[in-house]
Amino acid sequence: MKPINRYIDHAVLKPEMTRNDSAAAIKLGVKHETRTVCVRPCDIELAQSLCQGTSTEVSTVLAFPHGVSQTETKKAEAEAFVRLGIAEVDMVANYSFIKTKDWPAFEKDIKAAFDALSAKGIPLKVILETAALEIDEIAEATRRCAAIGVAFVKSSTGFGPGGASIEAVQTILDAANGTTKVKASGGIRTYADAQRFIDLGCHRLGVGFSSTPVLCGERAAQATESAY
Repeated sequence: MKPINRYIDHAVLKPEMTRNDSAAAIKLGVKHETRTVCVRPCDIELAQSLCQGTSTEVSTVLAFPHGVSQTETKKAEAEAFVRLGIAEVDMVANYSFIKTKDWPAFEKDIKAAFDALSAKGIPLKVILETAALEIDEIAEATRRCAAIGVAFVKSSTGFGPGGASIEAVQTILDAANGTTKVKASGGIRTYADAQRFIDLGCHRLGVGFSSTPVLCGERAAQATESAY
């Protein structure tokens, strides 16, 4: 298994953060060699400068945190990220469309961003905000995302009514059935939380300022194992 830091997208997304706050948080992700730092769109160029020459790439969010911007706006945002050379994008699905069961609108919305990004080989992660959805809605949305070809389905923004739950993430994994990867995000605070989702089969974790406790927890567990 990979070391846990290589599962982590280190989230630097709080809207009230100053530029100095963002820089400090990005540097923390670089220090821990997380897979990416996931930053606000206004911080992309700052993050790219701080991550240059490191093993940490820069990802960003699209239509965050509510997912209700117009489809054409999402497409334009994705195209802007392509021009900026972003590594990965986490897009919030319009979960009103899911609740309404307007699946054609849901798919069109995702494809607008997916087509712009996939043309340049940029992975798209689709966030479902699972705490706002029923289990059958999570499963159907996951199947439709997988059919489009997105790289990941993700559980939560971390700004919604709840974070990742075992039930919701297991539902995504079951519905994906290996056809797309799964990212657990929201409420992952400890190494035990992180390990639980990895053991379920998740391929990526969204972790904010808890990245340090998660990583320190891994080191403590390794030290305990080595003592026996």
